[in-house]
Amino acid sequence: MMTLLTPLSHNSLSSPQLSTKRHGCPLHQPHVPLRITCSSSASKRVPKSEESPFKELRTVACGLLAVCTVATASPVIAANQRLPPLSTEPNRCERAFVGNTIGQANGVYDKPLDLRFCDYTNEKSNLKGKSLAAALMSDAKFDGADMSEAVMSKAYAVGASFKGTDFSNAVLDRVNFGKANLQGAIFKNTVLSGSTFDNAQLEDAVFDDTIIGYIDLQKLCTNTSISAEGRVELGCR
Repeated sequence: MMTLLTPLSHNSLSSPQLSTKRHGCPLHQPHVPLRITCSSSASKRVPKSEESPFKELRTVACGLLAVCTVATASPVIAANQRLPPLSTEPNRCERAFVGNTIGQANGVYDKPLDLRFCDYTNEKSNLKGKSLAAALMSDAKFDGADMSEAVMSKAYAVGASFKGTDFSNAVLDRVNFGKANLQGAIFKNTVLSGSTFDNAQLEDAVFDDTIIGYIDLQKLCTNTSISAEGRVELGCR
């Protein structure tokens, strides 16, 4: 059940149509607020005399509320959002060797993949080509690991270490690499669309044929730790 408290004028219910030109999520009208409950049983409580106009109003209002909810919701961990408690699963680090396969591109999973504080240093075979969609990787170590062809859509890798990690042909879209150590990491033919590298260490990182959008490239090029050679490979100006 969802409840929307929206300010409306006294004659709103009598109007045959409700304007939807405003796309902002609350509806701003300096009049009397009306509480609308979005549930399957809500219509049963509406008097018959008001059923038709109220039904139209409720349908549009609930639709706007649903759009706002979907538009603001995301599997990605926001900067001001608390991370879930560390998993107590005994073999949680080994789950990276299996990965997850549900909704890879959108970071949807059947069970959280919690790899925080795990150590995969010099792992050369078990991470290659794995799907780690929406994985929690903060403070984990992947130094020298082979993660080529891996899928890390919407992974949260803030503060993780990827020194010398091979990301060749990997899909790293919408990954949060904030404050991560990526010194000497190899991004050869790697998809980096939507990924962020705020305060990440990118010294000697290789960007050979990296696939990245123009806006994302401009943001990445603001990272002063990228070597001169790396900036040339990326096309930074």
